[in-house]
Amino acid sequence: MASVRTGAGFFRPDSRPARDLSVLVAASTLVGAPRDRPLRWLDLMAGCGIRSLRWGLEARGASDQPVDLWVNDADQERGPLLAANLEPLHACDGVSLNLSHQPAERLLREAYLEHRFFDLIDLDPFGCPNVLLQSTLQAMRFGGVLLVASTDGRSPTGHDRCAAVRRFGAAARAHPSSWELALRLQLAALAREAWLLGRGLEPLFSFSDGRTFRVAVRMRQRIRSGEEQQLGFLARCDRCGDQAVQAMLDLQGWRPCACTDGCGRWAVSGPLWIGPLQDGSQINGLLEISDRLDAALSKGLPEGQDLTLAPRSRRLLDGLIADPGQPACCWSTAELSRRLQLKGPPAIEPLVAALLASGHSASVSGVMAGQVRTNAPLGILLRRCSEFDGKDR
Repeated sequence: MASVRTGAGFFRPDSRPARDLSVLVAASTLVGAPRDRPLRWLDLMAGCGIRSLRWGLEARGASDQPVDLWVNDADQERGPLLAANLEPLHACDGVSLNLSHQPAERLLREAYLEHRFFDLIDLDPFGCPNVLLQSTLQAMRFGGVLLVASTDGRSPTGHDRCAAVRRFGAAARAHPSSWELALRLQLAALAREAWLLGRGLEPLFSFSDGRTFRVAVRMRQRIRSGEEQQLGFLARCDRCGDQAVQAMLDLQGWRPCACTDGCGRWAVSGPLWIGPLQDGSQINGLLEISDRLDAALSKGLPEGQDLTLAPRSRRLLDGLIADPGQPACCWSTAELSRRLQLKGPPAIEPLVAALLASGHSASVSGVMAGQVRTNAPLGILLRRCSEFDGKDR
């Protein structure tokens, strides 16, 4: 067991699920990895180093695969604290530690020029990460995984539309599913940068706590057939609440919204990612890895000690598995309830069951609480909701 001093650096205990998932992703890169070279992991903006320490002690702990662990933070004054926190890694056989204090852009450009490619990169800056996406993707090995965090909450959620145009090259309109809108805009920005390099992109998982928006993607050597169809637009009428989605390649006139007097107006966001947000099979694989890591790491720990996944991290993954993120239309049950003047929002699981029984796709959103994802037309969705008025919630 190791301890970490946070010092004056930025550290959020509430970000435990993100760190837990990063450990599992790091461990997943070891599965079936070639034995002729070490894997290379990069913690680009390491802060106090807790993520890097967990990568070395936990993710690498159940494998004998050699790993080159690159830990970087541009703040040189944090160097002594970072080095002290990472000291336990020097005793780990098979882990080669490389500690640096370079600006992120410089490190990435030098890595690309020196053909030093990474199997895993964590990009966790303050604000919007988009300025670093191109250089980060260029430094990635084919099949590598990129973890991206953004604390820019205003522009991709429709609260600063000019900033969304500047940072994402997209329109972002206010939307009840604002967290999902932000994640889809981030995935679209990643896809466009990957496609410029002739590379493909595969989302593994996407989630948010409302302050930080996190996505994990795998970079493929080639663009898959039809991948460009995942870029499109999401429209919403604030007057009636109706929603519609179109792929950019098929873009044409929008259908009328559900306003009966014909006076509704679509507010369009995008281009954004309209494809899946999660890969359920990949997340199930992460849960299997968690069980293996727990078995390997549990010896000598106090009973009841959290291992790789804290309970809320496991609940997060369970929710993401149940909601792949398609279709792109998500509906707030609180908003639907207000429009119907119900006594309160309907219970979401029975609503999902009713929508499935009527022949539509439906799931509980794994991104935002109290939201249902479905391809049911608004009229049918409202009728199903009205059937639960006054029932137990």
